[in-house]
Amino acid sequence: MDKEQKRLRRRINHIAKEDTARFSENPTMSSVNYNDETRSVISDVGDIGNVDFANDVSSYNYDQGNEGPIIISVPFPLIEGKPQFVAVNEKIFNPITIQNTTGEAVTLWSVEIYDSKPKDCFTLSVMEPPSAESDDQSFVESFSLEDRTLGPGKTLTIWLSCKPVSKGLHTTAVHFNVDDDRIERMGFIMAEDKISRSLTSNKPYNRPRRNKPLLPKLFTPGGDNTGVKVIRTSRPAKATGRVYRYKLPEYPIPKSIRDVIESKATPDALMEGLTRKNYVLFFKTLINMEEMKLEDDMRMYDMQNVVLKRKYRFLALEVPGLAERRPSLVQGDFIIAKPSSQNEDNAYALYKGHILRVEAEEVHLSFHDDLHSYHSEGDRYDVQFEYNRLGMRRLYQAIEAAGKLDSDLLFPEFSSIQRSIETRPLTPISCNLNEEQKTSVEMILGCRGGPPYIIHGPPGTGKSVTLTEAILQLYKTRRNTQILVCAPSNNAADHILERIVEENGVQIRKGDLLRLNAQARSLDDIKPDYLQFCYYDDEEMIFNCPTFENLVRYRIIISTYTSASLLYAEGLQTGHFSHIFLDEAGQASEPESMIPISHFYRRDTVIVLAGDPVQLGPVIFSKDAESYGLGRSYMERLCESKFYKNGNPNYVTKLVRNYRCHPKILSLPSELFYKSELISYKEADTLYPLNWKDFLPKAEFPVVFKGVQGVDEREGNNPSWFNRIEASEVVEVIMDLIERGVSGHDIGVITPYRQQVVKISKALETFVGSEIKVGTVESFQGQEREVIIISTVRSTIKHNETDKRHCLGFLSNPRRFNVAITRARSLLIAIGNPHIICKDEHWNKLLWHCADNESYKGCFLPEKEESVETQQDNWNGGEQANVNDWDASGCYGDDNWGADYPSQASVGADNWSEQAADGADNWGEHPAQAADGADNWGEQADNWGTEVAAGPDNWGEGSLS
Repeated sequence: MDKEQKRLRRRINHIAKEDTARFSENPTMSSVNYNDETRSVISDVGDIGNVDFANDVSSYNYDQGNEGPIIISVPFPLIEGKPQFVAVNEKIFNPITIQNTTGEAVTLWSVEIYDSKPKDCFTLSVMEPPSAESDDQSFVESFSLEDRTLGPGKTLTIWLSCKPVSKGLHTTAVHFNVDDDRIERMGFIMAEDKISRSLTSNKPYNRPRRNKPLLPKLFTPGGDNTGVKVIRTSRPAKATGRVYRYKLPEYPIPKSIRDVIESKATPDALMEGLTRKNYVLFFKTLINMEEMKLEDDMRMYDMQNVVLKRKYRFLALEVPGLAERRPSLVQGDFIIAKPSSQNEDNAYALYKGHILRVEAEEVHLSFHDDLHSYHSEGDRYDVQFEYNRLGMRRLYQAIEAAGKLDSDLLFPEFSSIQRSIETRPLTPISCNLNEEQKTSVEMILGCRGGPPYIIHGPPGTGKSVTLTEAILQLYKTRRNTQILVCAPSNNAADHILERIVEENGVQIRKGDLLRLNAQARSLDDIKPDYLQFCYYDDEEMIFNCPTFENLVRYRIIISTYTSASLLYAEGLQTGHFSHIFLDEAGQASEPESMIPISHFYRRDTVIVLAGDPVQLGPVIFSKDAESYGLGRSYMERLCESKFYKNGNPNYVTKLVRNYRCHPKILSLPSELFYKSELISYKEADTLYPLNWKDFLPKAEFPVVFKGVQGVDEREGNNPSWFNRIEASEVVEVIMDLIERGVSGHDIGVITPYRQQVVKISKALETFVGSEIKVGTVESFQGQEREVIIISTVRSTIKHNETDKRHCLGFLSNPRRFNVAITRARSLLIAIGNPHIICKDEHWNKLLWHCADNESYKGCFLPEKEESVETQQDNWNGGEQANVNDWDASGCYGDDNWGADYPSQASVGADNWSEQAADGADNWGEHPAQAADGADNWGEQADNWGTEVAAGPDNWGEGSLS
């Protein structure tokens, strides 16, 4: 057969392929998975599905990886793993070379744009594009090129161009029909506008180096420190010379337990799970595991050969990453220093000092006078940080005391007697109570002790109203009651104070109400009108705890969970309080809940727990401790037990009337998390009418999904992710809302990553100038806004899978999803990549909830699937889905550092040692120490004492000093 016959045969084959494509009814081209890699696959109909540029290999290979004799270059090659960026409406060109490496001529039957997303945004040309200054009118473009012969060893250059029509990813598949082969190349372009361009990073991402502890032989908590002389400074002076009646023991971690945990074995106390018999040992062991995790995390920030500078009467140390809370250091934490010149082989002295002040990039330190006296400028030291154990010691103390509590309180399901509460008709102080709220208050008033009474209140159902009513009823109608009210954060405790004080139906006497605050709390953090209910030392200029003689006179004391230990330290005893109310009880670990309960409960004490076990739960940093049960709240454990799970009204009341959300916003979370029981009682929307036909895709449907295919990015040494394409979309939506008269104070932006918070905040400051709260889910728990905008960030399957494995971001975290979508009163707007978020069952339902109601706009949608593969087997209706899984393997194996998660603002408040050991109640305030920094050490709260609306009470009041 001669060359002409071969050429004719190939032409016939090519025509046959074209005919097949023209008349085929087969499915369109799609993305499939070969060996866990995304690869675009050629089918017979010109339509491509979603192709993930981060994983796609069709740009580089064809015939499933076998290079052929025709070498075709990749159009618009990725730069550092990302598509090239170009401005919207700006045309960009790229040459594609087709090289014939054979000794014979080949026929290039056609080159064609198989498909583009968005449609028709890519074109082809055999002509070199004119320069921007040229006025040449002869340049011609089309969607296909026909029939050319390519001689042996010859190279043909053609040009692929793209003119983006909107922000986000532009994708094309180009097919090259060469002889009998069809070869495919994918092209990707990322289009941006001036907002997203303004957020471009000037610092390329450098994966943070995980520090190896530099002082392994110097001082190890609980370890062998033979030959080490530790020269300690005195603690910062206490406000008074008062000696607490009940001293807090040290509770060192037993060496036997430390050895077992360090060997990665399971301690015996955890083998059979939680029982009444092993209650104390079980939880003490879990706290041991948690504390050791915090030790390890803190040690990752050891520093070597650093300079201490003189600063006033103290020394100052510059700490890289401090501004990003990596590490998270707060006033009251410790620092151990050794002169670098000392020989580690011999006995040496360590100086153990305190952190007195935390600034943006440095900490002020106080050491023993010896170090201050002999220190010279330029002296260098090896240092390691150590968190304040005060908070952990309070947990050990509470669990130890809980061992003496009645079994009916800790394990009511084993009680042989079922409680029956006698109630009396209630005359409400607040005239707004609905039927369920009224019933729960009557039950609380009729309760005579025993197991806790639970108010299960989903979002916006009036838990605070109900608690306030019950507290005021007790205060007004029962003169012999003494009430302790605890909340997980200062903000939450202040909210209760505000409701109680501002209720017109009851006048609270100044001497009857105490708002107990930690010493570390700033005076400016309290509203001036409420200072009269606080105990503030004007001379020392700090908050303090009243003496025993004064404490017994108060009828209502409001504090955080951990602050309740101060009351016990002052001498208040079991049975002092007739009623103990724990608000947001689903956010506290069981040992935290035991701080107020174990010290003051008596058989006739009424315990009331209020919260929602399917919203955010406790923050635990040890993955093992979380999995064994430290991540489950006391409230959640009870809700899964007999009497509670069946809704017995003598044990629990579920509030179902929602006064926050528009019915269309409420319907999805009600279906997914609350058995479709929630009923919307929101008043008519008069502030923001829902008839904006040019804004809402569908009138009267205030839930919108805007599809944007952006790109995940990181910068500098910050492991947190951001997506500036989505950030730009968020800002544009806000600008549109403000032009329509919406106040910035009524808009909130929720996003899962700290760096996205930073980028959106920066863009708003530049382009909007309005005060709008931007934060993570945790910083919005308990809050609401008329309009909530959610930015999901993730845009690549690879990173999406990492998040799912380690339960980061929004994916595979039903609780975080639930909180995010229930903050909006009148309008909810979700912005994200539909091809990524559809991989999660809950986000997929939100996506199609919008699409099915004609309320989706943006990039093309994925195919609708009835079932989505998720990690739902790990979700049992209450599991936190490991908010805190920054497993170290994930941190470095996936270069992700735990990717931003979390510590939960609301729970952290006043925790982690909140101040020195003198009674401040913040556990040291570290929320973090989260495995490898979880983007800014657990970053979660976005707060650490600085987050906009969450206030200084979140994981670090001391850091405000």
